[in-house]
Amino acid sequence: MMKEMTFDRLITNDESKELSLKRRRKQFIRHLPGDILKLIVVILFVFPFYWMISTGFKTYVEAIQTPPTLWPHTFTLSNFQKISEMNIDLIMYSKNSVLITVTTIALQMVIMVPASYAFAKRDFPLKGVLFGVVLLAFMIPSQLTYISIYLMMSKAKLLQTLWPQIFPFGANAFGIFMLRQSFKQIPEELVESAHLDSASELQIMTRIMLPMSKSAMITIAMFSFISIWNNYFWPLVMTTSESVRPLTMAIQKLRDSGDAALQWNVLMAGNVILVVPVLLVYVFASKKILNAFAYNGLK
Repeated sequence: MMKEMTFDRLITNDESKELSLKRRRKQFIRHLPGDILKLIVVILFVFPFYWMISTGFKTYVEAIQTPPTLWPHTFTLSNFQKISEMNIDLIMYSKNSVLITVTTIALQMVIMVPASYAFAKRDFPLKGVLFGVVLLAFMIPSQLTYISIYLMMSKAKLLQTLWPQIFPFGANAFGIFMLRQSFKQIPEELVESAHLDSASELQIMTRIMLPMSKSAMITIAMFSFISIWNNYFWPLVMTTSESVRPLTMAIQKLRDSGDAALQWNVLMAGNVILVVPVLLVYVFASKKILNAFAYNGLK
């Protein structure tokens, strides 16, 4: 009797394994087209970065040969050495980029947090109209403001300083919109409890709102970092001195300096220097970005 029960149990286990295997096979076949499409999209986005980085470590002959090589046959750092030997002060340009980016993001946070809190949790006259103005500013291309802002900065005699690259981006309309949405997910009961405990508006923002909206803050800061760090046309228009121009302008000078216009390996090495900080920031902040676009309920 025991042997029959054991045999039946083995048959049942085998059948369950077969059913599980068939179920997995069906799920795999059903999801295969979507997975292939996702893989194609990932390759389309990642391959340009891979091509730039690999070309930055190739020799000139290998960089222009046909058919091209996907991986450097001769791995070299000479391209970065050539950039350091050119008459381009990369340290100065990098310092300008860091100062512009950090100062702009700090200014955005100072303006964005109170504005987002007011739109999300406070009632005041013309609230809807003013928020509509914020959305309108979000939709206006920055190219339309070049002439007016240039004239303003020229009259203020700021074109030979870093400020024309900082002041116009101090109010981040997209950041206000996104942070407002994050603040609106926080229950009103928490704010009312804080008011009953005699907490000031500043304490509510810094001790309740910001800690619970950390993912949104990091996401906004990262988007601002990428936008400001990679900005080229704005500093080109708003500056008249090389001493206040960012790193993107230095990469352009690689193309204009002597034979570097034909040396794609040198140009790609310069772009690697420009892009690596952005990639590092994205790697460390990618999880926060996903959390920022998801609903954050309270447990």
